[in-house]
Amino acid sequence: MFENLSDKLQDVFKKISGKGKISEENITEAIREVRRALLEADVNLKVVKDFINNVKEQAIGQEVIKSISPGQQFIKIISDAMIELMGGENQTLATSEKSPTVYMMVGLQGSGKTTTSAKLALNLRKQGKRPMLVAADIYRPAAIKQLEVLGKQINIPVFSLGQISPVEIVTKSLVFAKENGHDYIILDTAGRLHIDVELMDELVKIKQVVNPTEILLVVDSMIGQDAVKMSESFNEYLNITGVIATKLDGDTRGGAALSIKAVTGKPIKFMAMGEKLDALEPFHPERIASRILGMGDILTLIEKAQENINEDEARALEKKLRKSDFTLEDFLGQMKQMKRLGSLEQIMGMIPGLGGKLKSEDIAEGEKQMKKIEAIIQSMTLEERRNTDLINVSRKNRIAKGSGSTAQDINKLLKQFAEMRKMIKGLSDMGLFGGAKNKKGKQLEKMMKGMGGKMGMGGKMPDLPLGVKAEDLMNKKMPDFFKRK
Repeated sequence: MFENLSDKLQDVFKKISGKGKISEENITEAIREVRRALLEADVNLKVVKDFINNVKEQAIGQEVIKSISPGQQFIKIISDAMIELMGGENQTLATSEKSPTVYMMVGLQGSGKTTTSAKLALNLRKQGKRPMLVAADIYRPAAIKQLEVLGKQINIPVFSLGQISPVEIVTKSLVFAKENGHDYIILDTAGRLHIDVELMDELVKIKQVVNPTEILLVVDSMIGQDAVKMSESFNEYLNITGVIATKLDGDTRGGAALSIKAVTGKPIKFMAMGEKLDALEPFHPERIASRILGMGDILTLIEKAQENINEDEARALEKKLRKSDFTLEDFLGQMKQMKRLGSLEQIMGMIPGLGGKLKSEDIAEGEKQMKKIEAIIQSMTLEERRNTDLINVSRKNRIAKGSGSTAQDINKLLKQFAEMRKMIKGLSDMGLFGGAKNKKGKQLEKMMKGMGGKMGMGGKMPDLPLGVKAEDLMNKKMPDFFKRK
């Protein structure tokens, strides 16, 4: 996501941060390169002009040039301008005072509208709501069946009346929802291959009948400026309330995501980051700016971890670590939990300092190795996973055959795992997983307290990089760097 833009902007920042002294000439050159990077990312031309004028107004002046850290000051200006460009802050979905709340999903065919409707329903269900999906697309072949299959996968009811008038379908769905206690209705309306009068007239009629709380335009971000033009057209006819950007994980440029709010005046409320039905995230401009500038998105990573990692399992693992009883079965469980957080590329992109620094081929190789390790462990019996001492030559050959690997791969994994267990035991003995500390653990604690005292922090641990404090992270607060003044 945004890889091309992120790489180019980071190159600009490296150049300007490397200058011992920054002049108006340096700033002008940097702004010119930022402009070029935005245009290459397929950002709308008018949006780029306004963005650059905004940055230029703030950057070319005594405040930046005489700043103690002019490079950081310039990055701060770019960050603030980018956050403002995308809407300032996350815009949550509105709720109707009178139940049910109706969300009307609109968009062209191929944008991912039906799948996104199911994702939104699952998102609401996780919040304790009782959503219902409505199959109002009677034109696309198998659209109704697709929604019913998705609804079954996530155990959310789908209201369907077959090939009758969409207006009649949505009208009757309101009655059904009230009678059956559904407090949210998500209407999956028909799309077309292109915008036409017939499509818009039907959507206008549905809007008049159900008076939706939100009209959400589902946009395929991969189509670039066409997505922006399409957003303008839908907004003109329907006065949409927000946008859900899909396929952002495959969009290396990001022009649509950076242009839509500025062009339509309507915020992006969610972004879809994969095909899985739980791959829907709130769109936070501050966090997106942080990712683009290569500074990660630790807050989203924490939220994903809180949502996907079982607390009881985590406590049980802590006890195992404390007792040095960590097995390959536990390791496999940790790999599965990590996969719930997203792909390796997505996770790395959210870690401060790693975003944009790892090559795509290295990440791909890492994904490949993880899959190989997972296949090897899954080819073992439960007894072998829990006690690797049982794995002799004949067992290694069987495991290799079952996982499509070699005996050498098995040996390598077992050696690495033995070294990891040894390291875990050492850390456990030092008291890093709780419990009594050995001599080394006490020395480490004393040393860290001394470091904190020397830094004037009263014996406390130093702050995390970029001014990110641990307590702020746990409370989901943005680092000071990304707070606009």
